[in-house]
Amino acid sequence: MSTVSSTDWDARYAGAELVWGAGPNRFVVREFTGRPPGRALDLAAGEGRNALWLAEQGWQVLAVDFSAVAIERAHRLAAERGLEVSWVVADVLSAGLPDRAFDAVLVAYLHLPAPDRAAVLARAAAALAPGGTLLVVGHDRSNLTEGVGGPQDPALLYTPDEIADAVPGLDIRRAGTVLRPFEGSPVPARDTLVVATRA
Repeated sequence: MSTVSSTDWDARYAGAELVWGAGPNRFVVREFTGRPPGRALDLAAGEGRNALWLAEQGWQVLAVDFSAVAIERAHRLAAERGLEVSWVVADVLSAGLPDRAFDAVLVAYLHLPAPDRAAVLARAAAALAPGGTLLVVGHDRSNLTEGVGGPQDPALLYTPDEIADAVPGLDIRRAGTVLRPFEGSPVPARDTLVVATRA
């Protein structure tokens, strides 16, 4: 199982306009619409579609990604929309993050080998402030046989139980498999969605 580097992602982002599209993820919108804004952390933010949407809702957002190309594009999009976001080029495995500092922490479609995934989720949970919400969404392992798109290595895919078990100390509000329409396919994609809070 190969590990994809920041250089690989730089090349992918440089080769297309908005790899993931302009709009925020549907589950991010569902969870945070109408919430009183606070401080938000978007880990592996890519081109910033979720960070930008949160900023539009009044959140103070720190967005981290190891692709300088993606962060440069996100910064440009923020400027075009008159939005303030703190963009940081850093690996989510080693970026300096304050403990218990964020009212919302987002990990969306970050697919890593299990030890790295566990390390990132532990850091995400540690960054969550009391009363805050952690949202983790990614391609479910059942997507390989019942869905469409996404990584094809089962070791990189999620299950609700594995993600919930990786954030000890938080209250799990939701952990399940959800369906997401996939453009050009009559079959929806299948995602793991976990929402957790710190009491």
